[in-house]
Amino acid sequence: MQYDHYNVKIDAFEGPLDLLLHLINRLEIDIYDIPVSEITEQYLIYIHTMKELQLDVASEYLVMAATLLAIKSKMLLPKHEEEELEDEFGMEMEEDPRDELVERLIEYRKYKEAAEELKEREQDRSLMYTKPPADLSEYVNDSQQEKADLNVSLYDMLGALQKLLRRKKLQRPLSAKVARQEIPIEKRMSEIVDQLRNFKGRKKFTDLFPISDREHIVVTFLAVLELIKRKEIQVEQDRNFSDIFVASMEGDK
Repeated sequence: MQYDHYNVKIDAFEGPLDLLLHLINRLEIDIYDIPVSEITEQYLIYIHTMKELQLDVASEYLVMAATLLAIKSKMLLPKHEEEELEDEFGMEMEEDPRDELVERLIEYRKYKEAAEELKEREQDRSLMYTKPPADLSEYVNDSQQEKADLNVSLYDMLGALQKLLRRKKLQRPLSAKVARQEIPIEKRMSEIVDQLRNFKGRKKFTDLFPISDREHIVVTFLAVLELIKRKEIQVEQDRNFSDIFVASMEGDK
């Protein structure tokens, strides 16, 4: 299947540090004592998933992957080999190879939290008016739209897609003959919208993938992203690690 004529821009991917912070929070890891092997494995899984979706993976993500692998290698290096390297190159090895990465993550987290606080203040300030009472019916739709803003990150959706692909792979028959059929993304978007409108309620994210064919899964996922971008559907999660639900925005209009 060809995706050459369809590009998806994902604004929520703010960079490799943002992805690392997401993994640290999701795995409930102490940022000052990062288990490099585990975080590297999870990071590479996300990068691999993004590549499978044929999303453009910026070079900074690959640089971070190389950095994590280098830190992992240093931490696996026996102590006596570190001493040999110190004697050979006349340089002192770092106390902990993770120190620089931890500093960068802490600094990034400070700016991210500050940005979120400023955004909240901006939203609160936008609700304040200094004019006499007036008819505000024209703002109702905007208010409802704001309420329906995405509260599930795209990293969460990628995680859900990883589980889906893994489950579909386990359920796949040992041998099967599948007819190749190209599915236009616009057509799949229409099918999803119609399905959600007829359902008249929240539907599990995984229920949007009834077919185990990889091409169909990829097209469906990209269609969901584009529908979110156009604010035609919304995704919700009741609590951390719980199922992701999808609903049509038609009922909120």
